[in-house]
Amino acid sequence: MRSFTTLDLQYAHRFYGFKGEAQYLHGHTGILTLEVEDTINAGVNMVFPCNEVKNIAWDVLRNFDHALILREDDPLLPAILGVYEKQGIKNGTPQNKMKGPAFQTELATAYPESRLVVTKETMTVEGMIKIVYDLLKDKLNIAKITFTSGVNGATQEYCTEQQQEKDRCPLCGILLNENGVCPKCGYRK
Repeated sequence: MRSFTTLDLQYAHRFYGFKGEAQYLHGHTGILTLEVEDTINAGVNMVFPCNEVKNIAWDVLRNFDHALILREDDPLLPAILGVYEKQGIKNGTPQNKMKGPAFQTELATAYPESRLVVTKETMTVEGMIKIVYDLLKDKLNIAKITFTSGVNGATQEYCTEQQQEKDRCPLCGILLNENGVCPKCGYRK
């Protein structure tokens, strides 16, 4: 069975090298839907607590919220970093609270202190799905990702691992650790 959650992401980007309106810096509200697949244990009666799916995803993906997303070869990138340097905000400010841990993958690098994500490819809805899957594939058993941004949308389904019955906390549904203890509420099996 599948469980899903959605995240809203506000971001700015542009399609460098594109010959249409999207070549200009502009903003979007993106809606990301993550579907995870797993077994349902008797008594727990849920695939995965949706708030936990959201928490795991948001820990990494909040770097995209209220961020500027530019391709690594975009000539705006050094100019923006120069302005941030002159303003004294390149390395963050106390008010910069919407940040997750920095990350670097083959597809994207997050600079949370600068509220900036630098991508290998143009940040399209399809590109965002590839980046999200790359960041979360080892954290969640992702069955499908859908991303819409403005009037554009894309979706991708993934082959999920065959799930075996797992011990989950009967109080909150979280997977028990190797000692039979819930990392969220402390329940012991």
